[in-house]
This record gives sequence, structure tokens and C-alpha cells, in this order.
Amino acid sequence: MRPILLQGHERALTQVVFSKEGDLIFSVSKDHIPSAWYAANGERFGAYKGHQGALWTVDVDPTTTLLATGGADNTMRLWEVKTGREIKKWEFNTSIRRCEFSEDGRQLLGVTEKRTGQLSNIFVYDINPDPEAEQTSEESLKIVVEDLPRVTVAGFSALSHYIVTGHDSGSVAQWDAKTGELLNEVFSHEESVMDLQWSADRTYFITASKDKTAKLHDATTLEVLKTYVADTPINSAAITPEPTNYVILGGGQAAMDVTTTSARQGKFEARFYHKIFEDEIGRVRGHFGPLNYVAVSPDGKCYCSGGEDGYVRVHHFDPPYFDFKYEVEREKAREVKDHPERLEDRL
Repeated sequence: MRPILLQGHERALTQVVFSKEGDLIFSVSKDHIPSAWYAANGERFGAYKGHQGALWTVDVDPTTTLLATGGADNTMRLWEVKTGREIKKWEFNTSIRRCEFSEDGRQLLGVTEKRTGQLSNIFVYDINPDPEAEQTSEESLKIVVEDLPRVTVAGFSALSHYIVTGHDSGSVAQWDAKTGELLNEVFSHEESVMDLQWSADRTYFITASKDKTAKLHDATTLEVLKTYVADTPINSAAITPEPTNYVILGGGQAAMDVTTTSARQGKFEARFYHKIFEDEIGRVRGHFGPLNYVAVSPDGKCYCSGGEDGYVRVHHFDPPYFDFKYEVEREKAREVKDHPERLEDRL
């Protein structure tokens, strides 16, 4: 796959997301300007100017009308995608580490950073999908996270029944999205949860952790369904849509630990695993620093990765990717191993 390099950010990428149609990519980095790009050719669609600090998070609504961003200037902002106009600014006491729209785009959550004297809280706002409408300043729900460690990631489940959060301790928690009541908590990882991304129908999700694993969870029970083991800390994980059965992991050793090593030694690769069998089936190299985020287009035809090197790399899958039947090849390999005398007949 020949990648398309998106060059527009001056510092490390922190998050990249696709629009619902898959034609646009939105990216944020430790510089202060969110950007939008055409996924097909990598041309820059536009930028959204207003933030005053490093940005940590971005999300776009299902109609690609509204864009949400949050960062170290202690604000979460709402933008009109096509014009770049700032619609609303919410101010907080600490930075915003994660924002995400609900499935229907009618709600937006923001997760605040835990600092001295400030808790890591979850704020939910009702959103009017009309970009000309006045947006509310008052949250519809505030979850004060007192008894659990710092919230690192969060998102809405299907039909906005639950809010699921990942924590610094490696735990995953489930909250009632209407009342804010804590319903369940499981300790899935041994170290901090770095990312949480949903399946297409939001009935299950994948988490990535510094403990060198990514795990698939049921959204209702939080049961761990599958575990994908790597040999490097994982910063992000994404699920490819049907009919392909893969997950993509991105990570690498922290930049401070690899200043004297090569990209190969730092393991700066996107790793592909079979979603069902948990086997690693391939890697894609290219970044010159850890992969901080990976995202897959909703149609499954391409994926992108944002790295510590300041680049977004977009890979459009070649036809063999869709033609490859991993289950068939795996069964063939098992049959040859169990019955080597049949190899000559097969050849």
C-alpha cells in the first residue's frame, strides 16, 4: 500500500477521525489548529482556528455538520465543518482529554483532566444539529468521578444507554447515560487505558493499553471477548467494519526511550490482528515515532495513523486485502501440520 502523507501539523498527532461517509479526515495535534483533509487524495480541506494550546481530542457528528475539539486551553469547542466557524465554546477548570458525539449526534461528552484540586469529570451537553442554532451552556449530565482513578477515555454505547470510561488504573467502567450512576467496573488491563473505539453498531468496543495489549469488550456486560498481545505499549486500537475481521493496533516505545534507536527498534508499526483468532497477520511501517492514534474509515477501504513524528499517513487497501480469506488459509496450515503426508497431494 502506497501511503498518502498529510503534512500540516507542526507537532505530534494526538487523534484522527473519519467522517461518517469516510471522505474526510479530521486531525488534532499538540499544535493548536485542528485540520480537515480529503481522504481520497490527502488535500487539505480546511483548518479551525481559535484554540490557544495543545489539542488532545476531536470528533465529528454523524452528518459531518459539526466538529468538536478539546485541549490544554481548558476549552471544548464546537465548529461548523464546512465554514470553519466557531459555534460554541465551553470553558473548564482543567484541560479536555476526550470528547465524543453520541450515535445520533444529539449529545456531546467531554472528559476533564485530573489535576491538583480538580477531579477527572465527565460532562454531557445536549447538541442542536442546526449550526445556526444557539447551543446550551449548561450540561445535561455531570458525572463526578471521585472513587475511581483518572478517566483517560470515554464514549457512548449504542442508543446512548451507557457511557463507558477507561481509567489510569487499567479498569473499564460503565455508567448510566441518563442518571450518571456507576453500574459496573472491570479491571481489564494492568496499566493505563490509552484508547477506546467502538464497533460500527456500538455493541462492543476495543481498548488499548500501555500493558502491551488491546482487548475487545461487550458494551453491556464489559466482558472481555478477545485479547490481542503485542511486544510494545499500545496507544490506540481500531476495529475494521464487516466483512473484514481485523483489528488494527498502533503504538511503540515512548519517544524519550527511543531517541537513540531506529524506527525498527522502536517498533513504530501499525499491527493487524485477526479479530476472531487473535493472531497477528501483518504490520505496516513508515512512521518515525510512536503511533499515537489509528482510525479506520467506516466503509473499511482505508485506515490512517497519526504519529509522534507529526504526520498522518493514509493507507488505501489493495484488492488482495479484501480477497484474502484468513480462515481458509489458517485451516490449510493446520491440516498440513496435522497431516504432512497430504502436502504432496495438495501441491
